Amino acid sequence: MTTIKEAIVVATSESNETKVNAVAGAVTRYGLVLVIGWIGLMKFTAYEAYGIEPLVANSPFMAWLYDIFSVTTFSALLGVLEVGAAVLIAVKPWWPTASAVGSVVAVGLFVATISFLFTTPGIGEEAAGGFPMLSTSGQFLIKDVVLLGAALWTLADSVRAARVNGVSLAAR
Repeated sequence: MTTIKEAIVVATSESNETKVNAVAGAVTRYGLVLVIGWIGLMKFTAYEAYGIEPLVANSPFMAWLYDIFSVTTFSALLGVLEVGAAVLIAVKPWWPTASAVGSVVAVGLFVATISFLFTTPGIGEEAAGGFPMLSTSGQFLIKDVVLLGAALWTLADSVRAARVNGVSLAAR
């Protein structure tokens, strides 16, 4: 029987480290694509549109959008942005520059959703003593910290791949 320590030694050996890194990168990139794409497609449903309404309506940065768009129209536009970001992140092997753009969009999306932790009432679970004990809504939002990290990683990975292909992404 292999112990955890032995498994770690094998996984981190020089010959396996590259394989583990490749698998981790693929799971991070395409896991992010799956999550953003799936949630983006959900934005075309009334269920999701009205589910995000309290988050957007309580945000001092986004509430004004409901003065311009209906709840369902805003949700659908957000869905287009999310699905578009997912597709762009996915094309990194063929078009790393486009993938970097998708990652920047994803970073923006996750920064926006993380801001809801500070602007939405009821994020702390009152029955458990309030913040830092998270309500279901708070638990739903806190995961976006990890997704933000994944989006930043895909951005760095895409920029690195673009540079290998001789493309400079520096501001002009």
